Amino acid sequence: MNTSTSSRYFALAGFLPVGVVFLMISFEYTNYSAFAVAASVLALIAVAIFSFGVAVSRVIFVLIAIALVLWAALTHTDWMAATAIAAQRGAMVMALFTALTSIRNAAMTAPEIVECGRFLARQRSGLRYTALTIGGHLFAVILLYGSISLLGTLATESTAHEPDPEIRKQRTRRMMIAIQRGFASTLCWSPLGFSMIISVAVVPGARWSDAALPGVVSALMVLVIGWGLDALYKPSVKPSPRPVETERWITQLRPLLLLLGLVLVGVALLHTVTEVEVIGAVMSFIPVIAILWIAMQRPPVGFTRSANIRKRALLFVTRELPRYRGEIVLLFMAGFIGSLGAFLLVPLVQAQGLDLTTIPPWIIVAAMVWVVPITGQLGMNPILAVSLLVPILPSPEVMGIPPTALVVAITSGWALSGVTSPYTASVMLAASLGGVSPLRAGLGWNGVFVLVAGTALTLWALSLFYIL
Repeated sequence: MNTSTSSRYFALAGFLPVGVVFLMISFEYTNYSAFAVAASVLALIAVAIFSFGVAVSRVIFVLIAIALVLWAALTHTDWMAATAIAAQRGAMVMALFTALTSIRNAAMTAPEIVECGRFLARQRSGLRYTALTIGGHLFAVILLYGSISLLGTLATESTAHEPDPEIRKQRTRRMMIAIQRGFASTLCWSPLGFSMIISVAVVPGARWSDAALPGVVSALMVLVIGWGLDALYKPSVKPSPRPVETERWITQLRPLLLLLGLVLVGVALLHTVTEVEVIGAVMSFIPVIAILWIAMQRPPVGFTRSANIRKRALLFVTRELPRYRGEIVLLFMAGFIGSLGAFLLVPLVQAQGLDLTTIPPWIIVAAMVWVVPITGQLGMNPILAVSLLVPILPSPEVMGIPPTALVVAITSGWALSGVTSPYTASVMLAASLGGVSPLRAGLGWNGVFVLVAGTALTLWALSLFYIL
């Protein structure tokens, strides 16, 4: 298959994830299983096509998934039902990623959002970390790790004119660390993030509305500890003077805050009024906001607003989504392998006579904070690790653990993995923009931070275990 032909196939395949979104939304609102089955079929076709254009590391996950299906078929009579459930989990992850990518697409061409990022990157030395870590948090709620790409690019742009290479290196490092930790803090609570949605899905009895406020406390701990450790870092050279930023914060941040408020309030209202799960509210509300946002932007010369919307939508489907085929394959496979792997492992654990209920529940809560970042060092995506390991545990009710405490522990560990695992998109993006290896951008930059923040988050999760 030549390049032009493969590109055409990938472009047409971009319609498949969009179809998965519509079908999964229909399933969430109607609970009609035929929609979930159809979404799973489209998702599998999309993965099959995209797998021909991704790195070998992604293809390995596909081969593992095929091996698990064969294992299940040879050892379980109900393997088809388990495979269907796993495909549905993968389709859900694909649909969520596609929906969130739509708003990222709208944000990248919004001048006010780009200028907001530049404003944060222009702050003076003593205020820059605080500006970028708070800004990174706000941007990441909407853009996920796209916030690292946007703010990181603007941050390196702001340091490009620094003549002293040592100052430029130190400034870039601190700015990227601030953005990383701002992003990671959203994983503790955001209803738009994979961390909270997957955790609530795999922990019986858990609800985002119960875990949101404790998750916000976790996020504040991540931000404050990160700021405190940065304050201890003293540059070995004095930075060159920079122009004083005179723009008002509220003026520059207003577009981002308005968008953030609209999204969070809209998702919460939709979740409350329709009683649909949070993931259904996110998947249905976010694309609508993305379309409206594009409609509000000034169209290119010669285009009406409606023509611009149609053009942007077509380019999003046929160009942008195919460019994310590696992420789409990886995320689908993480959800699929985690679900089917748990189905296969639970009987094995039971056959070994392992009674996890004999483990003190506080140890399980504490361990969940550390399991995700540790497995992240071994190459396991957090979606895979959580989907695979949590179902092996007895239900929170049986263990005597409040579901909220378990969710907070899991999302805390997810946040730590987001700044340390050299295999996550967030760390790889930071490494690329910072000009260092992923290992350096992960444990090298955030090793001490993870030890301090991990200890604090463990104590917080344990306090919830005893209080709730």
